[in-house]
Amino acid sequence: MNFNNFLKKLFGDKSTRDMKLIQPFVESVKAVYPEIKALDNDQLRAKTKEIQKFVQDSANTQKAEIAELKSKIEDTPIDAREQIFNQIDKLEKEVLDIYEKSLNEIMPVAFSIVKETARRFAENEETVVTATDFDRELAADPSKDFVTLDGDKAIYHNHWTAGGNDLKWEMVHYDVQLFGGVVLHQGKIAEMATGEGKTLVATLPVFLNALTGNGVHVVTVNDYLAKRDSEWMGPLYEFHGLSVDCIDKHRPNSEERRRAYQADITFGTNNEFGFDYLRDNMAVSPADLVQRQHNYAIVDEVDSVLIDDARTPLIISGPVPKGDDQMFEEYQPLVERLVAVQRQLATKYLADAKLHITHGMETENKNEIEEGFLSLYRSYKCLPKNKPLIKYLSEEGIKAGMLKTEEYYMQNNNREMPKAVEPLYFVVDEKLNSCDLTDKGTEWLASQVNNSDLFVLPDITSQLSALESENLTDEERVNKKDELMAHYAVQSERVHTLQQLLKAYTMFNKDDEYVVIDGEVKIVDEQTGRIMEGRRWSDGLHQAVEAKEHVKVEAATQTFATITLQNYFRMYHKLAGMTGTASTEAGEFWDIYKLDVVEIPTNRPVQRKDMDDRLYKTAREKYAAVIDEIEEMRNSGRPTLVGTTSVEISELLSKMLNMRKIPHQVLNAKLHQKEADIVAEAGRSSMGKVEIVDENGNKHTEERMLGAVTIATNMAGRGTDIKLTPEVKAAGGLAIIGTERHESRRVDRQLRGRAGRQGDPGSSVFYVSLEDKLMRLFASERIASIMDKLGFKEGDRIESPMMSNSVERAQKKVEENHFGVRKRLLEYDDVMNKQRTVIYEKRRHALMGERIGMDIANIIWDRVVNIITTNDFEGCKEGFLKVLAMECPFTENEFIGGDSDKLCERAFTEAMEAFKRKTERIQSVAWPVIKKVYEEQGAVYERIMVPVTDGKRVYNIPCNLKEAYDSEAKTVVKQFEKVIVLHIIDDNWKENLRQLDDLKHSVQNASYEQKDPLLIFKLESVKLWDSMINDMNNRIASILMRGQIPEMQQEIQEAAPEERSQRYTEQKESLSDPQQAAAARQDTRESARQVNHTPIVKDKMPRPNDPCPCGSGKKFKHCHGKNLR
Repeated sequence: MNFNNFLKKLFGDKSTRDMKLIQPFVESVKAVYPEIKALDNDQLRAKTKEIQKFVQDSANTQKAEIAELKSKIEDTPIDAREQIFNQIDKLEKEVLDIYEKSLNEIMPVAFSIVKETARRFAENEETVVTATDFDRELAADPSKDFVTLDGDKAIYHNHWTAGGNDLKWEMVHYDVQLFGGVVLHQGKIAEMATGEGKTLVATLPVFLNALTGNGVHVVTVNDYLAKRDSEWMGPLYEFHGLSVDCIDKHRPNSEERRRAYQADITFGTNNEFGFDYLRDNMAVSPADLVQRQHNYAIVDEVDSVLIDDARTPLIISGPVPKGDDQMFEEYQPLVERLVAVQRQLATKYLADAKLHITHGMETENKNEIEEGFLSLYRSYKCLPKNKPLIKYLSEEGIKAGMLKTEEYYMQNNNREMPKAVEPLYFVVDEKLNSCDLTDKGTEWLASQVNNSDLFVLPDITSQLSALESENLTDEERVNKKDELMAHYAVQSERVHTLQQLLKAYTMFNKDDEYVVIDGEVKIVDEQTGRIMEGRRWSDGLHQAVEAKEHVKVEAATQTFATITLQNYFRMYHKLAGMTGTASTEAGEFWDIYKLDVVEIPTNRPVQRKDMDDRLYKTAREKYAAVIDEIEEMRNSGRPTLVGTTSVEISELLSKMLNMRKIPHQVLNAKLHQKEADIVAEAGRSSMGKVEIVDENGNKHTEERMLGAVTIATNMAGRGTDIKLTPEVKAAGGLAIIGTERHESRRVDRQLRGRAGRQGDPGSSVFYVSLEDKLMRLFASERIASIMDKLGFKEGDRIESPMMSNSVERAQKKVEENHFGVRKRLLEYDDVMNKQRTVIYEKRRHALMGERIGMDIANIIWDRVVNIITTNDFEGCKEGFLKVLAMECPFTENEFIGGDSDKLCERAFTEAMEAFKRKTERIQSVAWPVIKKVYEEQGAVYERIMVPVTDGKRVYNIPCNLKEAYDSEAKTVVKQFEKVIVLHIIDDNWKENLRQLDDLKHSVQNASYEQKDPLLIFKLESVKLWDSMINDMNNRIASILMRGQIPEMQQEIQEAAPEERSQRYTEQKESLSDPQQAAAARQDTRESARQVNHTPIVKDKMPRPNDPCPCGSGKKFKHCHGKNLR
């Protein structure tokens, strides 16, 4: 027994302590269960209604107080409303806390009801109850085939259609599922082994938390699972009168999707929940909103969603002026020629290396060997993915020698490195994901274009400093500075274009990282081999790949709204998750989401045998051994699941199996739609003939049970159980063969977990070679030298616990590095998230209209303070006139000798009075016209357009005619305020997002000046934020304080119908830096990552004189269409 096991035995581990804390809750459920079991069907449903009423009535006092406070808002002066809203916010939090206490109180009863309902469904073909109106609604829906009516009785059947398959309910809750249910209700992560029924576990906390009526979101990783689970588990909830829906079944912004969010329980994919949040924050009418408050969410496969995919931004974007004016197609032929020249150089250096190293070893000439390894290193820096190079590096002692050469040139902070790379045109660094031109490469490019400065960035700092010392007027200096900056921007874009094209040619291979289908470049998920529809690499890399493949280079777009899933899910009042593999990321879950990971024990002991890793010297030997193992397992009647880390390896193994005529299934991008079916069949065997060779070498054919062979990426088929037949169990169960260790232990555990479901027999083993990516990064040369010294021959392997532990330590190092990068990305993202929270809150206030008056008062106060505290008296006079459209309310003497606080109060009072007069004037002018139109033509018009001008331009404000008439034109004023505030917030926020995006890229250069890019980003983003708020408040105050209805305008125009859908592109952006992408996603979202389910929709662009789709009321050519034609 080692020391760790001794301590665990002595003090217990976290899992044991967690189970002790949860045990009393489980015992309380078991104590109540007999009482619930004794109820008949109608009494069981009545019990649900009883506890539902208890929960919802528990906060009646607070809800009544909220309603009373809301009724006082309209009669309260604007500057006194803030206190009321603060009280409302406080009471709403109290309501949530009271609900939580009530749920804890009734948890044993609620869990017992769900457990008993599941048992009755499993044991009875039909469950008969007295029909309610809700039952009748369900029976009338053709898709709800589980309920029928017989007079006043409703009959619930125990088989129904889910995910396109006819399923019979056969599941009941064991104690381990009660443990999992308690963990999920407490807002933690339940880690449960494959086959332990995570979907069933979720029914307990989902049912319990749905009783509040505030909604429960069940988040899945793909739309198939969302639709299947909503149909599979739905009858269990609907039997008790809880409504269930799935957002992925309905179009965005539709009435059906709005109703789906109003259901007690809402299923959906992570992407769609996030995109709906963004769409809601681009809405121009409250009727466009679909989501309600984020109450409680359970995330299935939580590690994929909240770790792997959490930092990938969801983006809604639109066209930018001159967005198709790019340089990728212009410079693609040039870069193609440059890469061809470098490839020739790489081939030459590799041939020289082989010649010098072989001859040097034969003659024992040390200098010649060193010269050979230098040539080899140069070939490696030319093109590290060159296949002949990779093959040569796998030979005995070659890689170790090259690494020694690299160490020599990297010593003393890379002092000697320029000598090594001097003959190359550009240097590719696989680890740093960089591709940089050398002086020779720059000269070659200059000779091709006859311009030595075309691809050289000017030293802008020294140029600007020289400009300061020149004898120029201020105007000349500013003009000269603008010229320098404009030239620098063009040069910078040109160099950036060149670098991205070089990356596209040297690091991204067709059919590996991407495919070209129908003239479009589509990213392939390296883990699952799925085509990720709608995903694009960021930072111009996707355009570079498009140029390389000679397909249409898509125009650049501008971000209108963006959020990461990480920040979306942190908005929920309570968040929980479930997965089979979370403990390796427990620290990250706690740091970022404050989610504790609790390991739930299995229902039956795990029988799977996990063998030590088998280490081979070369990949060729490893794959040959894998094929031998597959054949042996198949012939012994055991099905085999072969896990790979990429589609390329899956295809290679498939070819090798075809050569041996072994039937098999391969999961790849073409078959991912059948993934669940293929994985489900992976546990079967069938009768067949096999050729046997006896000890004497004689061959004979024998008929026996042969196991199925399935090749898939490590995480493929996640969420699908592999069920074994009795014959397979007798033969030894499912054999898991991993062809490579993944960088994440979590992914390897996921693969292992495929075998040993519910106490089934099975085995797992990983095959590793020194050429594998993980082994190349960590100590492969040391192990290679040991194997050489020990005289290992081809096909020999190392198999020991020490080696397996060494691999796991290497995985831990990679995970720690990824976590560091992710935390760094998080800090960048948090800057934008804080700004987004404030902006979206202001926007929601304007949209709903309830708090807009208070926000406008705050804007006017802010402008008054800004004008008085940042100006002299002349500046004050100008500021009041320009921004607030009023005379300065004090004299120069009062300004010089007075108290600034009192001056601010006085000016604010006068500004508010002026604003009130303006709004009353709009109302008084609009009311007679509205009254006349409504009384004479009310049946003709539903919505009207009221023109309001600020003296510079006319804003056509759409209003509901009946509402305007009923309020005596008060709604016209509110609508004017709303339209102006929404339009200016959206305009400024869009520009701020663009500037933040530019800033994020530009600050990376700060590292060259020994400065922290993140610190610079935070400081500069604050300046951008202050500038945006200042400009936004100025614009809002200026327009609102000047607003009036033109006197000559007496005719009423009919308004266009309310715009409901957004004409924007939605995409999930992929990080272009593989290091960041790996850290942000580690394993891409596997079965979840099937498709970005919000495809890019190419709408027709509105005509110039059409109303702008943003809802501003302006013509398209004067709003978002400006400069586009």
